[in-house]
Amino acid sequence: MTMTRPLGCLAAALICFAGARAAAPTPAQYGTFGLDLSAQDKSVRPGDDFYRYANGRWLDTHTIPADRPRWGTFDQLDEEANERVRRLIQGLPQESPSGSIEQKVGDYYRAFLDQSAIDAAGLKPAQPALEAIAAAHSYEDIATLMGRPDLELKSPMLVMIGIDAKNPDRYLTMIRQGGLGLPDRDYYLKQEERFQQIRTQYRTHLEKMLTLAGAADAAVKAGQILELETKIADCHWPRTKLRERELTYNLRSRTELEQLAPAFPWKALLAAAGLQDRTQVNVGQPDAVAKLGAVFTSVPVGVWQSYLEVHYLDTFAAVLPKQFDAESFDFYGRKLNGQQEQRERWKRAVEAVNDELGEAVGQLYVQAYFPPAAKAQMLELVENLRKAYAMRLASVPWMTPATRKVAQEKLATFRSKIAYPNKWRDYSKLEVHPQDAFGNQVRADVFEWRRELARIDQPTDRDEWGMTPQTINAYYNPTFNEIVFPAAILQPPYFDPNADAAVNYGAIGGVIGHEMGHGFDDQGAKSDAQGILHTWWLHEDTTACKKLGDALAAQYDTYQVVDGLHVNGRLTLGENIGDLSGITVAYAAYHLSLHGRQAPVINGLSGDQRFFLAWAQGWRTLIRDEKLRNQVMTDPHSPSQFRVNGVVSNVDAWYKAFNVKPGDKLYLPPEKRVHIW
Repeated sequence: MTMTRPLGCLAAALICFAGARAAAPTPAQYGTFGLDLSAQDKSVRPGDDFYRYANGRWLDTHTIPADRPRWGTFDQLDEEANERVRRLIQGLPQESPSGSIEQKVGDYYRAFLDQSAIDAAGLKPAQPALEAIAAAHSYEDIATLMGRPDLELKSPMLVMIGIDAKNPDRYLTMIRQGGLGLPDRDYYLKQEERFQQIRTQYRTHLEKMLTLAGAADAAVKAGQILELETKIADCHWPRTKLRERELTYNLRSRTELEQLAPAFPWKALLAAAGLQDRTQVNVGQPDAVAKLGAVFTSVPVGVWQSYLEVHYLDTFAAVLPKQFDAESFDFYGRKLNGQQEQRERWKRAVEAVNDELGEAVGQLYVQAYFPPAAKAQMLELVENLRKAYAMRLASVPWMTPATRKVAQEKLATFRSKIAYPNKWRDYSKLEVHPQDAFGNQVRADVFEWRRELARIDQPTDRDEWGMTPQTINAYYNPTFNEIVFPAAILQPPYFDPNADAAVNYGAIGGVIGHEMGHGFDDQGAKSDAQGILHTWWLHEDTTACKKLGDALAAQYDTYQVVDGLHVNGRLTLGENIGDLSGITVAYAAYHLSLHGRQAPVINGLSGDQRFFLAWAQGWRTLIRDEKLRNQVMTDPHSPSQFRVNGVVSNVDAWYKAFNVKPGDKLYLPPEKRVHIW
């Protein structure tokens, strides 16, 4: 998630909320003032488990829908957003002008929804690609296939176009490790029983997909593919190392790239991607790429053909006959994430349109569902958080004056993007046909790659968004030093113009502060106010901040999730710093908004209590064990209960608000509490 803004507006934001209620009384969506008090379990002491104290009754009385691997605030809002998009699309005239946004969105949705037409076409739409894979006779042929944007094939050498982290004004070709069908290297390399079971299930899945396609010796080929991917996994960097941004920045000339992995057919790969003229690339993991180059030519071409075939089928399974779609879901949905049922076709059609025509849908979404007044109120909140953050930076004891000055400059230059882009993406060159779901996906993939290619050697587009307006999320982009909040997250329970100020600051304020915090977490702090990746802190400040980060990582390492599986404090460090920074700064902003006045008591709750409860209720989530294990292994975000309990146990004001004492399970002695900002 992500964001930014100025001062004196804090009072304006609060006055605006109060004024709106006085002029036209409108109840908050949750309860009478923005909190869902019916969700609490007051039999639990706040100091023993604040997450359950805030959410226990909700957790006990709700269930995860069969078509979801988890269910919580984010998921509920996502479901609502998808339903809104569905209604918008269904309301579009079927005879919209050819080439219009309405025609493309409507036809993409309807084509994806038409399972009968997809089944009737069989494998015919995929046949040219499958024949091209079968015709490959050399490593150059395999690399050419991997580079073709119309095939979307997996490759141990993942080719991307991105922003140069040390020169954010240009786009750069990037080479990164890739090629795995399972979520992470550890799924191949760990020997615990649950990973062995997943590998067995994965091998069975590969065999079934190949069998459905009519492949001979499918069982043998599945075993060869698993063996190949295990070799690839053994070359990969672990996720904790991948987080270190400076380690993944390694500019190389084409000559140096070819010397790094001399046996790999780089010319074939890059030419197929349209990058044959690129003279410089960033190699994300040089030693891994070198090892992957050696693996590439040690594996027979025939094994690579089987590998490409099965992953091609998985990539396009949703627009292939039902048996392919069902088998792909059975492994990736049911076995990996515990999802009991596949989502209804219309829900997946909405997701597909959002993926490929997201900003076209976004235009329709904001026109229908996002009031301009909400954007103005969010801008005020962001500026209030910026002011509070500036005050925290000014007083943090471990930072030297020199680094404090440049950190303040970075905060002042944060750019905030609220609700939707200033300009919309141009989809005029994308062709969408009403009865060609498979072709639509291929054309959309090629369209997007060509859009990326056309930007090389052009100035970077700082107005571009990395999320659509209908996305329930937010983010911080270090290379542009910006925080971004899509329209869909700017609604209750995160943001409600009619809610109590303490609730808005605890919910959306905490999220704003979280995204601001990413600019100063252990990785975001490696880029300066202009977004340039380099060392701009004094060494003693970096050392002091690292010491605090190490202490926070050690805390989270102790949190057991399930059956001996613990949170990875190092993998989740950036997000945990974001959470801790977010709630700390939002709390300061809330108190600034009071202008020295005492917060009112509402329903027996003080302002501070309402603030912390709002933070906790924003993270309530039910999650299936399989999905939870997957999250802990691969996701830089901690599980929800630790985004609450792990954070508040480090915040002094929470102890006072809920009278938390020694002996309570979450109690940390003052000297053990981590205070970063």
